[in-house]
Amino acid sequence: MKTALEKLFGFDSAKHSVRTEIMAGITSFLTMAYILAVNPSIFSALPDMPGGSVFTATVLASIVGTLVMALYAKKPFGLAPGMGLNAFFVFTVCLGMGYSWQFALTGVFIEGVIFVILTITKVRSWLLNAVPGTIKKAIGAGIGLFIAFIGMQDAGIIVNNDTTLVGLGNITEGPALLAMIGLFITAGLVMTKVRGGMLWGILITSVIGLFIKDPATGSAITKFNGVVGLPDSVAPIFCKFEWSHILSWDMLVVIFTLLYMDMFDTMGTIIGVHQGAKMIPEGNRQDDIPGLEKMFMADAVATVAGACLGTSTTTTYVESAAGIVEGGRTGLTAFTTAICFALALFLSPVFLAIPGAATAPALIIVGVMMMPSVARIHWDDFSKAIPAFLTIITIPLAYSISDGILIGVITYVACHAVAGRFKDISVTMWVLAVLFVLKYIFL
Repeated sequence: MKTALEKLFGFDSAKHSVRTEIMAGITSFLTMAYILAVNPSIFSALPDMPGGSVFTATVLASIVGTLVMALYAKKPFGLAPGMGLNAFFVFTVCLGMGYSWQFALTGVFIEGVIFVILTITKVRSWLLNAVPGTIKKAIGAGIGLFIAFIGMQDAGIIVNNDTTLVGLGNITEGPALLAMIGLFITAGLVMTKVRGGMLWGILITSVIGLFIKDPATGSAITKFNGVVGLPDSVAPIFCKFEWSHILSWDMLVVIFTLLYMDMFDTMGTIIGVHQGAKMIPEGNRQDDIPGLEKMFMADAVATVAGACLGTSTTTTYVESAAGIVEGGRTGLTAFTTAICFALALFLSPVFLAIPGAATAPALIIVGVMMMPSVARIHWDDFSKAIPAFLTIITIPLAYSISDGILIGVITYVACHAVAGRFKDISVTMWVLAVLFVLKYIFL
């Protein structure tokens, strides 16, 4: 007879540990929690969209999406409004194109509904299977670099440089110093196989941050501003759709852009994390991921729910890899992450006190753990090596998983065509390559 945990989350007591799953869920949440501060900050550029309501919508959308992932897909991924997708919503659609946030929310809602349809008809899985194995192997390593890059930026280890685009920050003081200290602490915990090592690393680093000052502000890097805070209502932004422009060309452009960004971000995250964490059963192809359709459906439902609540596209978070590396394998991990988001509604001052410098070490170590997939790439075959390399390097440098995959597909077709290896290019790959080229030309 199945236990309650097995029925709800796919938990098998012979393979999984409740303690490990819970620790993994908390770790995932702590690496994702920055979105609770960042999303309202980005939306603050729209003065007629209440920041407090956006915060509440962000939390609720994350809870809904992560619960669907936990209970329906029974997988350990957390979901939240996606970075890049929120910037597109605010700075491109609203401030750039001049449309209202209600127009943008309508685009997100329609995109989510289309995603549900594409998932039911298994079009998303068909697209996944069409992507060559070489690109899939490269995605994991690219995401590893991307995760580490995000962590190093958050901590100020890597900073903006007008001459070289990026450069090394001052690692002898402030957040960067704290992150370096945290990296050695967390690495030590992980190398000595302390259970929940990355979570303990985040917490210990946060405490140390109480005693290290940020030169920019003159105050401690870790700042506690209370414990309890009541959430604002989402009523001002709940289901505020604008249907008058749904047949316009601009709406079509918005929907298509959101579709491709969300689709390939999610696809890349699921493939990369499964490969990096060795979650694909032995004997399966590297794209034969159990429960794939259900994970896609959780992502699609989360987007629809997020639009109704009043926030941008909700997507599967690559930072979930931090919890998965900690041993999270079932829906119980995601359920724990959802509970943490629920607590954040009322304990936001506590969770928001954890600085980016404290979570950066965990993200860097996750990046290391996702690099082994490059060993399976045929580097001696340039028709495969060049697309793989461009996929890997584009993901972090373009700050986009989806662009990395698109560039990889385009160069895969181009390299094989130039080499005269037309038999290795499927009709689907030709179609995708042409569509992706047109996307870059016209959008």
